[in-house]
Amino acid sequence: MNYNQITVGIVSFRSENVIFNCLKSIKKIKNIIIFDNSNDINLKYKIKKKYPKVKIYLSKKNLGYGVANNKIIKKSKTPFVFILSPDVILRRNCEKNLLKGAKLLKKNFAIISAIPDIKDYIFLKNKKKIKDKFFEVDYVHGFSMLINKTKIKKIGMFDKNIFLYYEEVDLYKRIKLANQKVYIIKDAKVTHLAAKSTNIGYEFDKCRNWHFMWSQVYFAKKYSNNLLVYIRYLSFLFIQLFKFFYYILLFNKKEIVNKIMKFSGTLNSLLGRSSWYRPRFDSD
Repeated sequence: MNYNQITVGIVSFRSENVIFNCLKSIKKIKNIIIFDNSNDINLKYKIKKKYPKVKIYLSKKNLGYGVANNKIIKKSKTPFVFILSPDVILRRNCEKNLLKGAKLLKKNFAIISAIPDIKDYIFLKNKKKIKDKFFEVDYVHGFSMLINKTKIKKIGMFDKNIFLYYEEVDLYKRIKLANQKVYIIKDAKVTHLAAKSTNIGYEFDKCRNWHFMWSQVYFAKKYSNNLLVYIRYLSFLFIQLFKFFYYILLFNKKEIVNKIMKFSGTLNSLLGRSSWYRPRFDSD
């Protein structure tokens, strides 16, 4: 296994403020694909001017994180895809240590991950193995994942029904059900500028609240007893309704909108409707 067998895949959405630092930090891997969900022709021009070998695909429609990554995986011609969020910066020797870990594992993994800081990592199966070069976990965050395409294609890629949130949670659930392995490579480090991959403010807050609840309920319905799910989230809806009226009395517009979005996302998912909500600027 070598660097030529890896493609870096980046899904962007209004990410110009961070993506250039991400690209600058990639030193060894030459195959790079960017899938831009904001159809930003100016961003494409700027990237191609500075990094002419980078392949950039623009989408007229915001497809969401999971579906866009599926597009990258299908378009890549290498057996491995290193999925990065645009707000991730690779630290020194990250690529080298990630490749070393993949070789030690003899490619017997579904996903391996680089991480920001091992002491903050909460997904360890056995914390005593923290001194090892790599160790198995049930779950890693989606901002830095080296995917073994052969295994992921057999398991099934990102769920196309999920627009935002729970994409990787759902994927790891299926990896576990298929008895495949996920590992952290201890010495492969990244810096993650959390919540800075998009520069869209208030509209994204609304979108985030709606989709977080929609995806949470969808995931619960997919893998749990539906009756218990309905009981749990109908109770949640009543609580949100109570909070909605409470914040009306306080004239707290931000919280009123938050409760409306959470209520709507939950209700739509319970009723089996698609994850249809998009922020207003989506059609700008």
